[in-house]
Parts: sequence; C-alpha cells; structure tokens
Amino acid sequence: MSFLTPEQPPRLEEPAAEIASGARLVPRITIQAFCEHSHTAQLVESALQDRRMSKVALTTHNGGIEAAVETYKSNPTPNLIIVETTQPPADIPKSLERLAEVCDASTRVIVLGHVNDVLLYRELIRSGISEYVVLPASAHDIVTAITELYIAEGAAPIGRTIGFVSAKGGAGGSTIAHNVAWSIASNLRQDCLIVDMDLPFGTVGLNFNQDPPHGLADAVLASQKVDQTMLDRLMSKAANHINLLTAPATLDRTWDFEERDFEAIIEICQKSVPVIILDIPHAWNAWTRQTLASLDEVVIVAEPDLANLRNAKNLVDAIRTLRPAESATGLVINKQGLPRRPEIGASEFAASVESRLLGQIGFDAALFGTAANNGQMIAEVSANNKVNEAFSSIGMQVTGRQAVHGASRATSLLKLPTLFKKRA
Repeated sequence: MSFLTPEQPPRLEEPAAEIASGARLVPRITIQAFCEHSHTAQLVESALQDRRMSKVALTTHNGGIEAAVETYKSNPTPNLIIVETTQPPADIPKSLERLAEVCDASTRVIVLGHVNDVLLYRELIRSGISEYVVLPASAHDIVTAITELYIAEGAAPIGRTIGFVSAKGGAGGSTIAHNVAWSIASNLRQDCLIVDMDLPFGTVGLNFNQDPPHGLADAVLASQKVDQTMLDRLMSKAANHINLLTAPATLDRTWDFEERDFEAIIEICQKSVPVIILDIPHAWNAWTRQTLASLDEVVIVAEPDLANLRNAKNLVDAIRTLRPAESATGLVINKQGLPRRPEIGASEFAASVESRLLGQIGFDAALFGTAANNGQMIAEVSANNKVNEAFSSIGMQVTGRQAVHGASRATSLLKLPTLFKKRA
C-alpha cells in the first residue's frame, strides 16, 4: 500500500518590495505672495525652480498682510495666498481676520512667520490658516507646504517616473532601460510600464518580442481626451509585472509634438503603475526637454569615450538648469572594455560630468546580440551572468531602495489642516 502525497497549495508570490513613490506635482493654480522682506520674496520665487511647481503661476508683491487686504478689496483672490508677517503674535490673528473678509471661501493661505510659538499656532488653527512656515526656511519647505495642501486626504501614492536617455546614438540607453525594468519587475515584484518615446525608431517591441497593433502613438494622437481606460487598452503585457506602451517604429509621418503633449499620458500612468520607465530618444527638442525636467529620476547611458563625455556633460548641465532642486543625474557606463578602444575610466567620467555613477556594463557582443535577436532580456538568455547584478543594482538605486547619500533636510513646517474660509 502506498501513501498518497497530499496536494500542495499553489505557491503564492511574495509581496512587492517597498519603493519610493513619485513626486506629486502641484496642480495648475495661481499663487500671489506678499512679502515684507526682499530676501523672503526671493525665497518664494526660488520655489518655482522646483519641478513640482512647473504648472504654477506665481507673482510676488511688496508688503505683508495689510498689503494683501488692500489688494483684495478691489481684486479677485487667487487659489493660494502666501503672506509674510513680522507682527507681534497677539496682532496676527486680528490681521488675518481682516484678510478673511476680502477672500473667497475657496482661497487658501500660507503664513510665513518669524515666531515659533505654540500659542500662536493654536490661534492660527482657529483662524483657519492652511499652513504656517517658520522663517528662516528653504524653498523645499515652501514647496512641500504647497504640495501637501493639494493632496487629497488618504490619496494613494503615485508612480515613480524614471527616464533613460543615451548620451550618443547607439550608446544603449534602450537596452539598459528595458533590462533594468525587467530587474525591478523580477526582484522587487513591482509592476513596471515601459513607455517607448522613440516613435519612429523605438525598439521596445523588438526587445520583448512583441508586435502589438496599438501603442503610445494612438494615445498621443487621440483626438478625444486620453483617460485610464484608453491607456489600459493600448498597453500590451510583455511578462509578469511588465507592460509596454510601444512605439509604431514607422516613417509614414513625421513625429513632431508640442512641449507638453506627453504630460497628461505620463500623469495618468502614474495613477495606476508604481514604476514607469521612459525610454527617451537621443534628441533635443521641446518635448524631450520638458519630459526630462518633470521626471523623478534621469539616467544618462554613455560609452566611455570622448564624444559621449562631451554630450553627457552637456546633458547634465542642461538638466541641472531645468531641475536645480533635484539630486545629481544618474550615469550608467555601457559597453565598457570594447577591444582596442582607448577608454575613459568610469569614476573619472562620472566626476567630469558631475553625475552619480549607478553602474558599469561590460561589452559582450555575443550575449547582448543573442538577447536582441531573440527578443529576450539578458536574464532570460543567461540568468547567472554577472551583468544581471549590475541591472539589479541600478534598479535598486533608481527606485529608492538603496540609501541616498546626504543628510535629510529639516523642515520648519507646522501642519494646520483647516481651510481659510470667508467669514460671514
């Protein structure tokens, strides 16, 4: 008599590893700031350099609360008012009451004050102030205060956007982007969406052996407003935890776009996918510039030669100008060790272009050629190859799983959740 082996329950997949979420952009609002000191006005204006403020219209005025009261006696109020005050704590609530009388009920107010006092905070709560920031503060504190005002209570985190761009044509930005996405999906078990933005020559379909009838072009060219339902129909599933928005890779038309044509599509993707990998073409125009400025992480892929170094330096400088408040641009050195080619050392290359070196990928024509011809990722062709460790390391860094160097910034923000409402 034999014993029957009890049926084993299906193996459950481990839960997804926690990663950093994307930065939430401030919606299209108008802000007017009334500052008593010129250096405070400069502080508020510098907040516009933060990419989270890219949609905001901000103007600054001289004077504090009293100047704001006089202004809004005869002018409509904006979405948000920022006022600086140097008044004694006992006088601030009364001044704010006068401001409330000339403001719309939907207007929100942030007060920039010079007094850190608990009793004052309680009075401000009763006055209905939205936020209170104690000066001196940083532009980051100002932006954080504004951002948190416009996040709905209990709102789900949004997806992290990571863009890969080659310093020079053929440097391998697409290959690195696709393999890093595979690593994130496999090792961290996070859903990834790869968006191939190289519409005439994109290779994401080839690299994943996919030929879907629809993709990114249908979304960006759609006459009707793009929504989540439409994007879900246009995505194609390439593997477990990996979806694609492919490029048509055709030349039957010219692919010219306005600066913000991809903005709405990316924002919709962020609401449903935790990691969005953008395969950005090696080009420099209005929409690639705007896309690079808006991402959570930018990674430049370069070969270790002089032409790549020059282009990478130019890219890094341009990106730093676009997003001065963000961390240094990431760098991946690809095709390292090409036979008979004089090369620049990876550390020297990174130091010269002032970037964070995320990883180094050795030249292996047979391995990468086989993967490309088969429509596979490197881990599928050779699971034990050491290059997979490099892809894993890059994936860990761009998703925030690896510790970031540098001390965290202290905040002088006191959260006051009530709204500034018009008094009867």
